[in-house]
Amino acid sequence: MGCKLLVTVLWHATAVTDPRTPGEAARIAMFHPDLSRNPDQCPALVLNADYTPLSYYPLSLWPWQTAVKAVFLDRVDIVETYEREIHSPTRTMRMPSVIALRQYVKPSEYPAFTRFNLFLRDRFECQYCGSPNELTFDHVIPRRLGGRTSWENVAAACSPCNLRKGGRTPEQAHMRLHQRPYRPTSWQLQDRGRSFPPNYLHDSWTDWLYWDVELQA
Repeated sequence: MGCKLLVTVLWHATAVTDPRTPGEAARIAMFHPDLSRNPDQCPALVLNADYTPLSYYPLSLWPWQTAVKAVFLDRVDIVETYEREIHSPTRTMRMPSVIALRQYVKPSEYPAFTRFNLFLRDRFECQYCGSPNELTFDHVIPRRLGGRTSWENVAAACSPCNLRKGGRTPEQAHMRLHQRPYRPTSWQLQDRGRSFPPNYLHDSWTDWLYWDVELQA
């Protein structure tokens, strides 16, 4: 069977098996949640060729079908696997849980100026009072005074603080910014994203998410 056809078969394969007897599988499932997890709940963590995640927040994850296809197209290497297996008529393999790109993808130096990235830069907190609720964005120098919609002039602000400040500068409103707005680099945003781990982290991902975290004395 050619590689392309095999990829197609695996892409559509939904049978996920455990080679042990039913009794053994039931006992092991008590210790390996992978064996009872739906295949669609088994995404693969995607690492760059230098074995760092492509993205921390949102975490770079691929559905298992995409990961398997990339394996058979020789675009990635399997680093870690789940306990579960997928099979076609001619081949059986464990579902990849961590994969690494074979070709390095150079990240852009600066991230896009979006609401999400702005909130991430500001830790999803109002830059005036620290509240994480009802977040909006505020022009530090109001637009009526010539303020621009840019990284350097927009900060996360909760609705009450935004209304209180109105069309004034922080100095005029007697409101102190916790942090002056700045244009972050992609690295700074990725590093900030480590503070907001996803709700679900598979055990096999942990070493690859935090191996380069600076050690504390």
